[in-house]
Amino acid sequence: MSWITVNTMDQRIRFISEYKTQLFNFSSLCRQFSISRKTGYKWVKRYVTRGIEALKNQSKAPKHIPHKTDKKVQELLIHFKKRFPAWGPKKAIIRLKRKHPELQFPAPSTVADIFRREGLSERRRRRVKRMHPGCPAASATHCNEIWTADYKGEFKTINGEYCYPLTICDMYSRKILGIDAHAAISMDGTRAFFEKMFIKYGLPERIRTDNGIPFASTAIARLSRLSAWWIRLGVYPELIEPGNPQQNGTHERMHRDLKKECTIPPAYDLCAQQKIFNQFVKRFNNVRPHEALHGNTPGSVYALSVRKYYKHPPQYQYPAQFILRRVSNNGAIRFLNKSVPVSQTLIQEIIGFEEIDENVYNVYYYDVLLGRFDLEKNRIIDIMERVSAVSRRQKFL
Repeated sequence: MSWITVNTMDQRIRFISEYKTQLFNFSSLCRQFSISRKTGYKWVKRYVTRGIEALKNQSKAPKHIPHKTDKKVQELLIHFKKRFPAWGPKKAIIRLKRKHPELQFPAPSTVADIFRREGLSERRRRRVKRMHPGCPAASATHCNEIWTADYKGEFKTINGEYCYPLTICDMYSRKILGIDAHAAISMDGTRAFFEKMFIKYGLPERIRTDNGIPFASTAIARLSRLSAWWIRLGVYPELIEPGNPQQNGTHERMHRDLKKECTIPPAYDLCAQQKIFNQFVKRFNNVRPHEALHGNTPGSVYALSVRKYYKHPPQYQYPAQFILRRVSNNGAIRFLNKSVPVSQTLIQEIIGFEEIDENVYNVYYYDVLLGRFDLEKNRIIDIMERVSAVSRRQKFL
């Protein structure tokens, strides 16, 4: 025969039953059940006022919460989140405070709880942050110091066309300078859009991109026809390390919002998709508050570049001590009666040689160092090869 299990509720019912018999005084009855007189009186009072159901455990939640978020504020927050589902709590608070300065809004964590309770957001898993040595250390300190550019991953419109959005931003102000829906990635289409941006906003000092086509190539110093054109305009092409998109993190973060708000679902065709991109640009630049800008919008921070674009810039003047050579149609030059391969990218362009040691020269295209020329080996060692070699030596030291 098994032991009979007695739970807390059974004990309380037995206590009340014994109390009703009046066979024991109250103190001895409480000692039998190992409770204090105060606890005994509490259970008797509950039973007398509310019956047997009052002996169950009651909720300890407070009946009144003085700091509870006002119902009107909650309704405003929920309505805002439904209108802008991709925007987070901080942006919602900044935006609504400007419209309703008389209302008291809760902390962002409380707003996040309200959104989750209403099923409007989900808690994201935190990623482990890892350092990546070799990231470009420079960050923009003023407008047009660094532009960032990239092709957002392709997707299909409803009618089956491929769309490759080309995006250009100013790193300092976070302003989206332009988004162009391309049917394919091409040098001519990319250059035409950049030229449009240069005419509208002026020239930046640098443009940071990844190593994909048409921004880079396998030629010397990874120059492409596009980046060589930038150099002729006085703009330095800055490449992130291969496989490290976080080095262009501000741009990739914008791409995440672009994907949420413009491509799910896609438009019918490229023309309709471009209209959606244009609306996103206006909203991102002039409506959406940006945390990195202390709640200001990118459009209110950005200023035009003082460097004007000229379709035919003046010819670059190399220093007097440089030896100049023009790259022939076969991508090579003649140096001391020897043919030296350079790059098909620089056909008909002039490059400069600066002697730094006996039979050793630094090779420049405008003011950009391409590599080092060793006369005895009769080859130009790519600057990228030299940097990689130094990195490998440091790794094993």
